[in-house]
Amino acid sequence: MGAAGSKLEKALGDQFPEGERYFGLENFGNTCYCNSVLQALYFCVPFREQLLEYYASNKSTGDAEENLLTCLADLFTQISSQKKKTGVIAPKRFVQRLKKQNELFRSYMHQDAHEFLNFLLNELVDILEKEAKAVKSDTETSSPPENTANGSKSALPNVTLVIFLYQGILTNETRCLQCETVTARDETFFDLSLDIEQNSSITSCLKNFSSTETLNAEDKFFCDKCCSLQEAQKRMKIKKPPHILVIHLKRFKYIEQLGRYKKLSYRVVFPLELKLSNTMEDSDIEYSLFAVVVHVGSGPNHGHYVSLVKSHNHWLFFDDENVEMIDESAVQTFFGSAQEYSSNTDHGYILFYESITATNKS
Repeated sequence: MGAAGSKLEKALGDQFPEGERYFGLENFGNTCYCNSVLQALYFCVPFREQLLEYYASNKSTGDAEENLLTCLADLFTQISSQKKKTGVIAPKRFVQRLKKQNELFRSYMHQDAHEFLNFLLNELVDILEKEAKAVKSDTETSSPPENTANGSKSALPNVTLVIFLYQGILTNETRCLQCETVTARDETFFDLSLDIEQNSSITSCLKNFSSTETLNAEDKFFCDKCCSLQEAQKRMKIKKPPHILVIHLKRFKYIEQLGRYKKLSYRVVFPLELKLSNTMEDSDIEYSLFAVVVHVGSGPNHGHYVSLVKSHNHWLFFDDENVEMIDESAVQTFFGSAQEYSSNTDHGYILFYESITATNKS
């Protein structure tokens, strides 16, 4: 990486962002699924800052139990505190902890980056919620001065770390066509999994996600008001959008006739700026793309993952140990293939968008 690192420093020259670090991650045998997601998360700046803060406020308690959160905070701190601007880091402790925690990731087989991301975010929420409960019970049994001295106070806000940034709320609405009663059920999400079609766009996929579906024949809905099965209309709406919107493109589809999963190489255009006005009423919320996890390969059970990341208005390409600069225009080469059989097998798989507010518009 020495040569590649110095090449990257040369490419950025005096535009190299002050205090920023661009480090590749070592691959421990098919751990590219993990490396690509970790890079996307590291360059989610508000998330990184919260983790660095978490590490700083918890390092004094040396006997703290090791978990995925402490390992991730440790890794992010390790990267951000490097003396060199570029290089390679081995996320060994994190990967070992991940394998210990979940047998799904223990083998050296090709893993799914989306499954890993989902598992990680849910695991972080569980850890933070347990910590918040422990802090609350400590606070209730100790006097206020001790509470401040042992750092408990600083631990409380961390519970919102993942929830505030990544969690949104969906509303599942069902309208009975007999009595017009609307039944609404809210559910939380960390990412939106979208069905994809050939030569489509994220906007059209989001429209399909929120389109109305009629429940009839065998799929009739049991209406509590009518006390019977009735025809109904059902739709999903985004009720509360997250600060970081993660979109998972469902590129792996089970084909009945083949009896296996097949990769859909469809061309799906994902914009650098995304508006949610199509899927949310009264919403003028805008998002800016800052990371893409890309699946490279023709099938679901083999292949490779890389990531594209936007940092300080530059786009970077992370491929395990290697990091290089790319032009913004290169992002569109990862939309997918307009023809089914194409030599290009590098397709956008997980997209990370950050909401643009007056403060972070850049």
